[in-house]
Amino acid sequence: MSLSKSERRQRIKFRIRKIVSGSAAKPRLSVFRSNKEIYAQLIDDVNGVTLLAASSRDKEVDSKGTNVEVAAAVGKLVAEKALKAGIDTITFDRGGYLYHGRIQSLAEGARAAGLKF
Repeated sequence: MSLSKSERRQRIKFRIRKIVSGSAAKPRLSVFRSNKEIYAQLIDDVNGVTLLAASSRDKEVDSKGTNVEVAAAVGKLVAEKALKAGIDTITFDRGGYLYHGRIQSLAEGARAAGLKF
């Protein structure tokens, strides 16, 4: 029996989450991708809190352009917010998605804006 696309992604996500964990000093950058939007949040898994978040729905993000360009802008925004909050090193959680397209663009945007991972 084959898995559906969402079931397969959930299995990959759980496999990643066994390894990747965030703390207050080095939070986890978690990415969620829907068909229309992309969301990113920095999570402290030790205390179970979201430190900050950014998405393509935010006013600061220019939602004109391709999805890949918008994802890069979200990555840049989350990096700027993190640096303002005193966070410069993170761990990246691709959320079960393949590391290409919008996910890769978001990660590269965050790296370009100064986050280390």
